[in-house]
Amino acid sequence: MKLATTTGDYYGYTSSQAEALERIRRAGFRYADYSFCQDYRLQNGVYSNDFASYVDSISKQADRLGIKLIQAHAPMGQPLADDGSFLDATFRCIDACGIWNIRNLVVHAGYAPGLSAEQTFERNKEFFMPLLLRAEKYGVNILVENFNKMCVDNLYWMDNAPDLLRMVECVDHPLFHVVWDVGHANMQKMPQDEALRLLGNHVLALHIQDNMGDCDSHLTPFLGTLNLDSVMHGLFDIGYKGYFTFEVGDVFTPSKMRRSYEKDTRLKAAPIELRDAYERYLYELGKCILEKYDCFEE
Repeated sequence: MKLATTTGDYYGYTSSQAEALERIRRAGFRYADYSFCQDYRLQNGVYSNDFASYVDSISKQADRLGIKLIQAHAPMGQPLADDGSFLDATFRCIDACGIWNIRNLVVHAGYAPGLSAEQTFERNKEFFMPLLLRAEKYGVNILVENFNKMCVDNLYWMDNAPDLLRMVECVDHPLFHVVWDVGHANMQKMPQDEALRLLGNHVLALHIQDNMGDCDSHLTPFLGTLNLDSVMHGLFDIGYKGYFTFEVGDVFTPSKMRRSYEKDTRLKAAPIELRDAYERYLYELGKCILEKYDCFEE
């Protein structure tokens, strides 16, 4: 199994995805998940005025670094309350994936107050179908994700393996499959190996992160209660052939949460050098996990 991480690791440290790729590669990673979420938040990257030039520049940067873009994450929004602009934003991600030869694009399902489970699945099918028609042009898989567990009155929220299987069966398209987020799954009672066996060959990608089972904190593995043995056995049981992709998020407390000291702010935010050191550790941690199961591939 090959080890990957997301360009989102450097969100907050740099606005340049090209720089994020360089730092990820320097840490040891040869495979990357491109985060369109950052581009969307900052309205740069693929959302800049010159889409073609930007996409070409990332292609050249990846080639120069010897890093391969293997999956991507579309922006998060409210697709069931969309006026069409969010759909257009996701189309742009599909086009970029097609040019970069990325086969798997994660697109979150939507939700809305007052919708029943049946209505939620049908409305999501209406959202996904235009995306899949666009994806057919390039052979890009659209992957729906299990959400983190959240209990909100009058809101149906897809957060478990049975829901994902139902969504896949509802859409019923050869390019519509699943990304399995092991951290989100850690907030559920169903063991990970059981959930993975239920989804079977629909699982084409992973998000590897940890938590304490109570909130979606996106910790590094072994800092929470995630059972990686259950995950690994589930992946072997289904013959998983994809990448082992980290999505650990912020590893340091955001500077806005730290007590202020107006006289000096040199250490208000963790320096990027520390993020680089952590990135190198993240690579070694992932390599160790896979080597324990004799499945690490360069």
